[in-house]
Amino acid sequence: MDVVEVYLAGVRATNDQSVLALILHADLIVQLVLLGLVFMSFACWAIIFQKYFRLRSAAKQSAKFLDLFWSSKRLDAVYEKCGSYRKSPVAEVFRAGYQELAKITAAGAEVRADATDNLSRTLRRATAVESTNLERWVAFLGTTGSTAPFIGLFGTVWGILRAFQKLGGGGAATIDVVGPDIAHALIATAVGLAAAIPAVIAFNYFNTSIRVLNTEMDNFSADFLNIVKRHLR
Repeated sequence: MDVVEVYLAGVRATNDQSVLALILHADLIVQLVLLGLVFMSFACWAIIFQKYFRLRSAAKQSAKFLDLFWSSKRLDAVYEKCGSYRKSPVAEVFRAGYQELAKITAAGAEVRADATDNLSRTLRRATAVESTNLERWVAFLGTTGSTAPFIGLFGTVWGILRAFQKLGGGGAATIDVVGPDIAHALIATAVGLAAAIPAVIAFNYFNTSIRVLNTEMDNFSADFLNIVKRHLR
């Protein structure tokens, strides 16, 4: 009695046609494909939850910080309160810019000719650092969204190939013989899509949110630099 017959006999005996039973009796290659897809799916969901709350906090705190900044008449007063907005990338850009401005002011008038250039570089560097932090792990979502369907397709092709091998091996071509392999193929397709669809949706959503925050940081840097230029004249 070969492996297929043993499997079919066990299934008939227990009357267990569940998806879990099919996966447990699947070919090793199909099981590896499914294991990889499940890992990618769990990783994506962990990133989705973490990034969603991170970006939501960043957007809320940035809005509150900008209200504070434009309602205040003194930069040092804003700097004293910006510690309450640690999750705001705009506040972190201001913090870096203010610290550089303090160094420029303490250095004296002889370096003020290059003050705006130094400050501009500091603001760009701080913006780049915050943007990198916001984008961390988002690329994994894009990678999963683009590769998971093809990984699942590989498992599908492998399952169909095994089904055709059994059909060509002689014997009765019944659904009991090829059914499990076809089911394995369809499960691989379903799991690949289940991993890819949320990843693609989240990837596009997070990229849009990050793009908005990057625009806010760029606009704030330009406004902050203009304010400093007026005071250094």
